[in-house]
This record gives sequence, C-alpha cells and structure tokens, in this order.
Amino acid sequence: MTGEGGRNLGGAAELSYEDVEAGDWFETSGCVVSVEMIDAFAALTGDRFEIHMDEAAARRHGFTGRVAHGLLVLSLVDGLKNQAEARFRAIASLGWDFRFERPVLAGDTIRARIAVAGKRVTSKPDRGILTLRFAVANQKGEIVQ
Repeated sequence: MTGEGGRNLGGAAELSYEDVEAGDWFETSGCVVSVEMIDAFAALTGDRFEIHMDEAAARRHGFTGRVAHGLLVLSLVDGLKNQAEARFRAIASLGWDFRFERPVLAGDTIRARIAVAGKRVTSKPDRGILTLRFAVANQKGEIVQ
C-alpha cells in the first residue's frame, strides 16, 4: 500500500487535531490472523458460523480455508491503529462505516493504511473531529476491508 498524497505520519508519536491535515496517512504493522484468534472470537461472541469454525465447511462454500469473522478483523485493525507509532490523541470513536471486500483466512497477515479523510471543529474549543479512511490489506496487497 502506498500513500495517496498528504504527509506520511509514520514516524510521529501522539498526534493532536492541529498536527494533521486531510490527506495525511500512516501504515500500521502487520498482524497474523490465527486459528486461535478465530476460535477465541467465536467463543466470545457466539458466532460459530461454519465457515469460521470448520475448514471442510469453508471449502464447501468455496473458500481455501477457515474464514476470519469480519468483525474480528475490524477489531484487530482498531488495535493495530492504537499500537502504531503514529497515534491520535482521541477520546472516542463516533462511528464506523466498513465494507468487507475479500475474505481474511486463518494465517493471513493484515495491515492497514489509515488516512485523514477530513476534519472539523466542534462547539468545544479544545476538541475536533477527524474522519479517517482505512484500507486494510492482506499479505498479497489485496484490499480486504
């Protein structure tokens, strides 16, 4: 994945609203999505749909192996964002609009490019809102979310 204009914030530490502009971006490190993660997510959520839990079932449905839950991948990406060298000084997430483009299989490595898509001030002078765009790719560089 490469940047789309703007500055690469990769070496920055804690970023404030004033530190970033629309178009600025950084990449996270990678994370291997393991069978153990899939099993733990299924145990936590109760989502035991067969493509997540059984390799033979996943193959019957046209996948080459067990498929990670889309929400597991989303959760891992949020963790990667919060562990990146460049981090936003933030209070909360206000919403998510995610698309699941391709399956993430057990053993895949995911990473994300996070770009500042926009920013706006709020009625509180010490706060602003950043809109972030995520591009999550697997080890082949294919966008998965």
